[in-house]
Amino acid sequence: MNAWKEYQDQHKDRFLNELLDLLKIPSVSARGENKGDMIKCAEAVKASLLAAGASRAVIYDTPGHPIVYGEKITDPTRPTVLVYGHYDVQPADPLELWHSGPFEPVIKDGKIFARGACDDKGQFYMHVKALETMVQTNYLPTNIKFLIEGEEEVGSPNLANFVKANKALLDADVILISDTAMISMDNPSIDIGVRGLSYIEVEVTGPNRDLHSGVYGGAVANPITMLAKMIASLHDENNHITIPGFYDDVIEATQEERMLMAKAPFSEEEYAKDLGVSALWGEKGYTTNERTGIRPTLELNGIWGGYTGEGAKTVLPSKAFAKISCRLVPDQGSEKITQLLINHLYAIAPEGITIKASLHHGGEPYMTPIDSDGYKAAAMAVEKTFGKKPIPVRGGGSIPICALFEKELGLKIVFMGFGLDSDNLHSPNEKYDLVNYYKGIETIPYFHQYFAAIVED
Repeated sequence: MNAWKEYQDQHKDRFLNELLDLLKIPSVSARGENKGDMIKCAEAVKASLLAAGASRAVIYDTPGHPIVYGEKITDPTRPTVLVYGHYDVQPADPLELWHSGPFEPVIKDGKIFARGACDDKGQFYMHVKALETMVQTNYLPTNIKFLIEGEEEVGSPNLANFVKANKALLDADVILISDTAMISMDNPSIDIGVRGLSYIEVEVTGPNRDLHSGVYGGAVANPITMLAKMIASLHDENNHITIPGFYDDVIEATQEERMLMAKAPFSEEEYAKDLGVSALWGEKGYTTNERTGIRPTLELNGIWGGYTGEGAKTVLPSKAFAKISCRLVPDQGSEKITQLLINHLYAIAPEGITIKASLHHGGEPYMTPIDSDGYKAAAMAVEKTFGKKPIPVRGGGSIPICALFEKELGLKIVFMGFGLDSDNLHSPNEKYDLVNYYKGIETIPYFHQYFAAIVED
């Protein structure tokens, strides 16, 4: 075990430089102009797997962006760990809010600033370097498979078909994912679940063309105003979502779980200060940690219409648009919630406008049992390197493919993330602490050691 740490310390500068090179590739899956960058990044991931000691690495084309598969099979009789991650990243907009170029990684105050630094290049790359560590020190206690996709940020539209068609290739004993966060480095935690997702776009149309707001204002329904009223009505005075049937399938967290969550160190004052807000907001009757973990939400991700250019233009617009997402908890189904949301928008649309709503993507919530072999191994590994037992918590984000993994492959998932909620995921100035990056590389080999011991016992 000392050999692992010695090897990592000897090569830490190279481990960092390799990640920085990967972060320079603008692998934005949502934009067609980055298609070439997606291919370049997939090729870089493949090369990094082979350089780390994978015996095989292959790029699989899909109707969208490529999937990278790699493996190191040392002994077919040993347990196999399937590592999942994604090399695609969110768009960097708004660019003017970045302190440095989103694809020009810089290190400042012990943190890497770049798009994808934490989500998820920095986190999946820890597993690549952990593989190298174990191979080079001649102690790899498991077989390892890698499934690194390029479409997670757009809902993984092609991964499901790949998984269904390649069950034998992906056969394993557990799935290990580092795409989540810890409470803090002083208070390590392990996510025991992630929320599901329903993401739609709505288009509101009023008049058949933009109108002069002086000539027609007050006589014709303004699509922006109507859309704003519809959106405002989706929460009541207690910030409870008003869509009929929205909460019908929600499994309420037990009092025991809520008490366990309450043990996690948390300061609302520091939380608000970090975000630059004077007060927090959310569903009445729940704490901030509960609102972001065990409760479903509905949020506006974007709204636009009319004239937004420089200067003034007195226009009554023909159209207005919004992107709306719901985070879901067990046992809410994304298809059902999407239909409830769309039907409700049609039902509350006022006279004088028409609406069109469409699905972007969705995914199901997922929970992992804390008595599983994988969770036990992860908890032991974190305790080994952090010196503290990790706190089990529910994550607020979504990894849409998780439920399908379990359904198709029959495997439990373990979330062992090393990011922080303050890492500006999906925002300008995304970052990842060097300490977290190196701590992940240090911890992951112990997971393999403990998992092999538990399964083979």
